[in-house]
Amino acid sequence: MSNSIYLEYNFKVTPVQPASDILIAELGEVQFESFVETEDGVQAYIKKEEWYPNILDDLQILSNPLFSIDYDFSEIEQENWNATWESNFNPIQVGQQCVIRAPFHEKPKVEYDIVIEPKMSFGTGHHETTHMMLQHILEHDFKGKSVLDMGSGTGVLAILATMKGAAAIDAIDIDNWCYLNAMENVERNNCDHINVYEGTADLLVDQQYDIIIANINRNILLEDIPTYVKCLKKGGILFVSGFYKEDISQISERCKEVGLKFEKNLEKNNWVAVKYVF
Repeated sequence: MSNSIYLEYNFKVTPVQPASDILIAELGEVQFESFVETEDGVQAYIKKEEWYPNILDDLQILSNPLFSIDYDFSEIEQENWNATWESNFNPIQVGQQCVIRAPFHEKPKVEYDIVIEPKMSFGTGHHETTHMMLQHILEHDFKGKSVLDMGSGTGVLAILATMKGAAAIDAIDIDNWCYLNAMENVERNNCDHINVYEGTADLLVDQQYDIIIANINRNILLEDIPTYVKCLKKGGILFVSGFYKEDISQISERCKEVGLKFEKNLEKNNWVAVKYVF
């Protein structure tokens, strides 16, 4: 993986919001795997092997008259990611309790200090979905709980759950770079109770959890929610995010079909993070 080549797209977007969020969602559907939000738009990254010349042709936002989007792109080697990361990343504070920072940032005086270096992984806490999932975790009791973090990215959600007292956590991501990066971040934060795996929901055989966290996207959630419920203990909690407010009805209908009840929703810039109980 260390020699993988990525393409870096620099998008200049007007107006920046909500266009940047829509752009990120559409890019994610065509295999872009990491994003950095900038003052004037988005930097997006895709493996060169996944790229093809007309990859942006199906992006509806590029032809939307409400937005103006210009872009260019260039090749970068994966090891050059750190320089990009350090030039763009600022610490994130979630409430008064939690800060997510890089190793080069000053140590804050908060209850939960999470140090990550995400490289090519998604889930720094900057994006609304990750931020709201962190809020959900901060608001709930994780002491002694068994937890599954699906689409774990950097591992930041699993790390906070551990810091809140979770007894055992499985963190799963389909992407190899996310898997390797989560392993690094778990070790960096001394989280001995997190087991990191590379794969999909197919790994969930005969597993049982008190709490399941899934920050992925609407289509994967709709497909995998029945699998999650098979792994959820009675009275357990499912937190899901990675989709828009208008998708809640579809997600909730799927959850209702398998015995889950809607309990709470967080919303930020039209992104949502929803709590269901079993």
